[in-house]
Amino acid sequence: MMDAPHQGSSPPEHPAMFATRLADGVAGCGLCPHACRIPPGGVGACHVRRNAGGTLVADTWGRPAALQVDPIEKKPLAWFLPGTRTFSIGTFGCNLACAFCQNNHLSRQGGELQRALEVVEPEAIVAMAKRTGCRSVAFTYNEPTVFIEYAMDIARLARAAGLATVLVTNGYIGAAARAALYPLIDAANIDVKGFSEGFYASICGGSLAPVLESCRFYRREVGGHLEITNLLIPNRNDSPAMIQALLDWAAVAVGRDTPLHFTAYFPTGGFTEPPTPEATVRRAETMAKEAGFTRVRVGNLR
Repeated sequence: MMDAPHQGSSPPEHPAMFATRLADGVAGCGLCPHACRIPPGGVGACHVRRNAGGTLVADTWGRPAALQVDPIEKKPLAWFLPGTRTFSIGTFGCNLACAFCQNNHLSRQGGELQRALEVVEPEAIVAMAKRTGCRSVAFTYNEPTVFIEYAMDIARLARAAGLATVLVTNGYIGAAARAALYPLIDAANIDVKGFSEGFYASICGGSLAPVLESCRFYRREVGGHLEITNLLIPNRNDSPAMIQALLDWAAVAVGRDTPLHFTAYFPTGGFTEPPTPEATVRRAETMAKEAGFTRVRVGNLR
């Protein structure tokens, strides 16, 4: 990953969107369904939205933790600008707590580590994307919802410069934030981590319903290019019944022309379920094709 260029002294603390002032200096955050109530000096569930004297601030603004030029297919996006490169950006923090997280070195960090990063203004991100020959800017690696203010500022400039915008997200976002961010995005890959509220509650620290609404909203109301990823974990979310429930929902909510990615899991982040057998992934692929889905991919097979 690239080193972020230093741009001088740190900017003043950046106010967070979707915030309210509550009693006793508590800050309310409406960014995502957690609806955190953050005491003075504290941070939200995401680790990167902080109560500074009663004002909610976004520690992520202007401070990327990861910058990288990637093939667009790595996001994964298989049917959006194929064969091109995307300028990828991430910060620290995430608003879910998935036991199997593949990027836990970013998602489970924040605080002083986030605030110590060098400042990279949105204009510099767009300039680097253009200079490296990228056709798009991707918000990825950690959960972009938690750096929504920075992402929106970059997205507006990227579009003005002729670059497409890409979002790789868990879809766990509040209605107001969804309506603000998603219209600025040209293509999104949304993780539907398992088609069960129980799975989300016990393994991810969240809920399924807002994720499904994010998929529907982006596809049907924004009209963006949506691809959905489902990471299959043995004994957790890989049953034929759960996969069929996902397919039944997707056929109605987003349409059978929506690309689906079924990917294999490998142990990481302290999660010790065995790796996903290839046969499990291939079964999901077959089920999707038999259900009439026209664009199906499998991934992470070894």
